[in-house]
Amino acid sequence: MKDTTLEAFNASIGVPQQLGSCHTTKVGGYIIVGHMPADVIARLLREKPADIVGISVPGMPVGSPGMEVPGRRVDRYDIIAWDRQGRTRVYEKR
Repeated sequence: MKDTTLEAFNASIGVPQQLGSCHTTKVGGYIIVGHMPADVIARLLREKPADIVGISVPGMPVGSPGMEVPGRRVDRYDIIAWDRQGRTRVYEKR
């Protein structure tokens, strides 16, 4: 039986395990994972960094797109980029 979980899918396309989250898509040749702000995707597509495979918002931080909770504080979170070797770096802080 084929494993069709999101975790298995993410592994099959090269998403580092620690960067997995609840949503994954490909846009403009990049992998986008998690509750990603649209302006960050626009920046990635505008800049087209050759050394980045994808970007991720690991987990589901409160205040990230789709995770807004009225009356609750907004979590600070990092948007993490990774390269073909799986090395990670902070792409942007929110």
